[in-house]
Amino acid sequence: MRSNPLALSGMTYPSGGSTRRTIPIMRKAQECLYLHPQHCRKVMVHFAALRKHQIKLYLVPLRIGHALQCFPSKGSLKMNRTCKEDHPSFGVLATNDFKRSKTLLDISSISKDDLNDFETQLQEFFNEVKSMLAMGNKDDAIDLLQANYLAVKEQIHAGYKGMDQAAILDLIALGYMGVGDFAFVEGLLEMLWEIVGSIENDEPLLDSVLMHMGSMYTTLGKFENAMLAYRRGFEILESLFARYENSMKKYISLLVGKHSPFLITPLMGMAKVFSFIGRATKAIEIYHRAVMILEMSRGAECEDLVIPLCGLGNLLIKEGKAADAEISFKRILSVYTKLYGANDGRVGMAMCSLAHAMCAKGNLNEAIGAYRKGLQVIKDSEYMALDDDVLEKMRIDLAELLHIAGREHEGRQLLEECLLISERYKGKEHPGSVTHLLNLASSYSRSKNFVEAERLLRTSLQIMSRTVGPDDQSITVPMLHLAVVLYHLRRDEEAEGLALEVVRIREKAFGKQSLPVGEALDCLVSIQARLGKDDGEVLALLKRLLSIQDKKLGHESEETMITLKKVVFYLDKMGRKHEKLPFQRRLLMLRGQYKQRVPS
Repeated sequence: MRSNPLALSGMTYPSGGSTRRTIPIMRKAQECLYLHPQHCRKVMVHFAALRKHQIKLYLVPLRIGHALQCFPSKGSLKMNRTCKEDHPSFGVLATNDFKRSKTLLDISSISKDDLNDFETQLQEFFNEVKSMLAMGNKDDAIDLLQANYLAVKEQIHAGYKGMDQAAILDLIALGYMGVGDFAFVEGLLEMLWEIVGSIENDEPLLDSVLMHMGSMYTTLGKFENAMLAYRRGFEILESLFARYENSMKKYISLLVGKHSPFLITPLMGMAKVFSFIGRATKAIEIYHRAVMILEMSRGAECEDLVIPLCGLGNLLIKEGKAADAEISFKRILSVYTKLYGANDGRVGMAMCSLAHAMCAKGNLNEAIGAYRKGLQVIKDSEYMALDDDVLEKMRIDLAELLHIAGREHEGRQLLEECLLISERYKGKEHPGSVTHLLNLASSYSRSKNFVEAERLLRTSLQIMSRTVGPDDQSITVPMLHLAVVLYHLRRDEEAEGLALEVVRIREKAFGKQSLPVGEALDCLVSIQARLGKDDGEVLALLKRLLSIQDKKLGHESEETMITLKKVVFYLDKMGRKHEKLPFQRRLLMLRGQYKQRVPS
């Protein structure tokens, strides 16, 4: 698959270790449900401007990957070291019978003249790890990483804590990021943090190591450490290039000092951290600075502008500034069109990104048109494989937009296309098809075709039951959807059995006070109420649901108020007026805020 910055939001520049996070199954939910541990995480996508009318569709996540690579070091800096021996090719290091002569440590203590050789060996090592992971040889990659970890650990215990050890630990940590062992990465970063704290800023490779550390800390959610790493890296680069600024001619000075494009990496890292911790204004300011630097140094139409413009556009959409976001994405579209022509796949990707901004502005038909055109360009240019995860996500996004616009038949055609492609490339019984079966079932339910929805959901449930155990929480996703469909078909007893099973499994997986359990309770209440169950039992479920929503969603959420209304109804029905009064007063207060959204 070709790499494209528009396909991933929040990327570091030019490398990073970001991983795509799971979006919760319920609105505002804090727990994550997975349809299958490796194949189809349930993700609810929505367009902020049209959220009220959305259809819930599920996305197959992007393949988790890390853009891990060595940054070039500052070749102009001096490094006085002594080369102890020849440097073996690290790429052929044996993973189960290594010797000291076959580890990175033996090519690390090198002279100034051999600095480039050291970097080459580092890159070869990392390329070897990436190659192993790309081919699915995870165990071999771990053996290779572990061999070098043990060697560098021995050096550290012997008192060697310099740039050599830091650079090697850095790549080992990046390798474990690619493996997905985040817990081990945390320990490596602690070691690395201690080492870089004692290294002077003029050491070659230090800025690169700090950039990688910032990216890894960001992925792990340790934003304070990430910011410290990025800031120090930024200060190193800014200081380095400022030394030459006064002695250079004006046109050369654009490449150094405060306008150096080499500052883009830490700037993008800091912008990403600021956006994660909720300081959007500061992040937007940094994105604008990055754009300005690139414009001055490389021109207003350079391709490097795409990444900061994309990050800026995504953040502006999140902050409700869709018009400004549209400007960013239109500019990306212009850059790609001028560089590669209107029929290039990158142009199609830019069109799809622009569609998000149009939708956020409320221009639904324009967004659909841009999305359709973008997908067609991608298809015609063969820029991506038909079964590519990114392309699949964009089809699902467009299908959701079409449902929102009332063009359900067109949206279903796209969802059926996704299912057919998945079955063609992965097989009909592959767990990945569950995502598309659920989407189609949701679409048919929206059109009141519950019979077809039931068929699709039973198929998805059969696939899941052959893939995971009976108590795996991922199986509750199609199970609860099926319970809802059976309720609409008035097969309440069967629906109740499924809902009770969902509650049991989710309680075990997430805890009794979790939002996924609350979602199942909400469904169960409706079923049992129509079955004529004892009012006291239904009221007890409602009070439990209200407690969960109060805790997880807040006392003034719309969901909480709807449940509160049901509690008041049952208390009134049971003649418990004294107990009803505090709930009724609370409901009246909240209705003032939502009187146009909740019927009286």
